[in-house]
Amino acid sequence: MKDGIGSAARRPRTMLWATAGAVAVAFLVALEIAARHYGLPGPISTQAQEVVLAPKSGFLLYAGMALTMAVLTWRQRLIAFGAAVGIDVVFALTRWALGIEVTSGNPFGNGALWVILGCAVVAVTRRAGPERVLLLKGVGLGLLLVAGRKTGDTWLLITSKTRPTVLDQYVVTADHALGNPSWLAGRLVRATAPVGPHLLDWVYAQLAVAAVVVALYQLRRVAAERRFPRHHLVRTFLVIGLLGPAVYMVFPVVGPVFAYGTGAFGTGGGHWAWADIWPDTPPQLGVPRPMPYDDVTPRNCMPSLHTAWATTIFLHSRRGPRALRFAGVFWLAATLGATLGFGYHYGADLIAGVVFALTVEVGLRTFDRGWDRSGIRFVAHGATVFVALLASYRWLPQEMADHPWVFGPLLLLATASVVYGYVRTIRLWDARDAAARGPEAPPAPDGAAPGVPAQTRSEASEIVL
Repeated sequence: MKDGIGSAARRPRTMLWATAGAVAVAFLVALEIAARHYGLPGPISTQAQEVVLAPKSGFLLYAGMALTMAVLTWRQRLIAFGAAVGIDVVFALTRWALGIEVTSGNPFGNGALWVILGCAVVAVTRRAGPERVLLLKGVGLGLLLVAGRKTGDTWLLITSKTRPTVLDQYVVTADHALGNPSWLAGRLVRATAPVGPHLLDWVYAQLAVAAVVVALYQLRRVAAERRFPRHHLVRTFLVIGLLGPAVYMVFPVVGPVFAYGTGAFGTGGGHWAWADIWPDTPPQLGVPRPMPYDDVTPRNCMPSLHTAWATTIFLHSRRGPRALRFAGVFWLAATLGATLGFGYHYGADLIAGVVFALTVEVGLRTFDRGWDRSGIRFVAHGATVFVALLASYRWLPQEMADHPWVFGPLLLLATASVVYGYVRTIRLWDARDAAARGPEAPPAPDGAAPGVPAQTRSEASEIVL
């Protein structure tokens, strides 16, 4: 009887995973077709190429392999890591012998991808039942991290090709209400050269690696418990990367260094810029209008997804050890400094990114909790504030610039209301969970929540504020 009930309970979840997988495959195929339409390889092609060719980011591939190894024993992890390094050495020697020079990307990382794919083969051919499912979940998690990066690159290509005009003049006008923080941060970063720019650039570029470090802490018990926690950082990270580019299509913005400077990454700037004034001269007020821009520079400013991702890293590090909590604070502060100081974003982008991240985080946890009423209420509030921010940037920028002492505090208060709502919702959930566990529960080892049995202890490892 119990087996029948368990099978019935698992059936909707299996259907959900199957549907999500089908949608993901269809989405990747659609992006591949769109990229091919513009004469460039899509996410599927670029990922397949990295089986042999030098990968764009070897660090990301090793980070994906680390996520896959969360389901392995320590002995299996050492074997997998050694195999990855050995394969990379063989690739490096082969390129050297053939005189192939790696001019872009990293000369390592192929071995990590081979190990991930090898784990998939082992799962299908050498595992059965729950062990096969667990290993395939580990493989899927690692590949999703890498595929998310490839998908994001294709999304950025599509934004640059399909949005010939950008709305930077609207955002920079609205940013007067916040005191033009990108211009101030740009001058501060320049004053700390060469140490400051190099440090911030490294932090900005390795955001995904920082996320994997936090995620590995959250997934540290998977190998022992043979199950994944109900919620972890990678889920939020991937959903933000999936939903965020859709907003880029609605609100295309390239950023201060492109619209008001000399550009970056070899794109933008020059005759495309409205004026070459960043970060020395704050922009003057005027009537904003859409401005044309090139078909190469991504329209990836609104919202700031780097801010959203750094916010989730901060949130998910709160219940880790002191070193991890410190790293979460540092990564958030450094990412905010980099996004503003390098001219990649306006202050308005960062506010929208924080609201976006908190809304997605609570939305995912609300789904896990069975559409909890308090969670639904917060998601509705966060979504309303996010839409209101974008609408005000687009339709009220001049009023915001003319009355900064009114709209500046309003923007901060709106963001603070979302932050407060998040804290209140999470504390309410924690109180309910503590009450459900009861006061007589015995303490759990290794920092797990008291009284949580082995089969649910992974869920208690959710990292929240």
